[in-house]
Amino acid sequence: MNHDAYDNAYISGILNSVKTVAMVGASANDVRPSFFVLKYLLAKGFSVFPVNPGHAGKEILGRMTYAKLSDIPEPIDMVDIFRASNAVPPIVDEALALKPLPKVIWMQLTVRNDEAAAKAEAAGFKVVMNRCPKIEYGRLSGEIGWNGVNSGVLSAKKPLMRPGFQSFGVRRVENGE
Repeated sequence: MNHDAYDNAYISGILNSVKTVAMVGASANDVRPSFFVLKYLLAKGFSVFPVNPGHAGKEILGRMTYAKLSDIPEPIDMVDIFRASNAVPPIVDEALALKPLPKVIWMQLTVRNDEAAAKAEAAGFKVVMNRCPKIEYGRLSGEIGWNGVNSGVLSAKKPLMRPGFQSFGVRRVENGE
């Protein structure tokens, strides 16, 4: 797969199918990007499990933090990696050892490891590199356009208002709503 550009359908397909996310490299520091992304994904209805060995056993945004992927007590749909590119291969190996296997390996902005991506894809994972799910969700939902940013997506679709958070068409509509 070409990881230099992603089709909108590929990214939105991932964001629609994922419910549980393990965020490797999550930080309790409220000025770190991983903290913002964690908070955003929780607000959008994702179940996010912070993974940070130095913070294991403590909470970040009300979510228990785990030392490693295998410590998470639920099946994971996506592993979101907030670590340097050279730290990705062992994380992919750890994800490959999980039962059941996650569906997606997502590497954050500036994070790219083609060898680890090829290994994950050979095992059936979808892979995204050098992208942020928060930015992609906002771009595809039209939310980012509220700030005058050209998202490259045109839509006349009105946002679907829900209690607790808003879903703008990226998340699957449940119960025919």
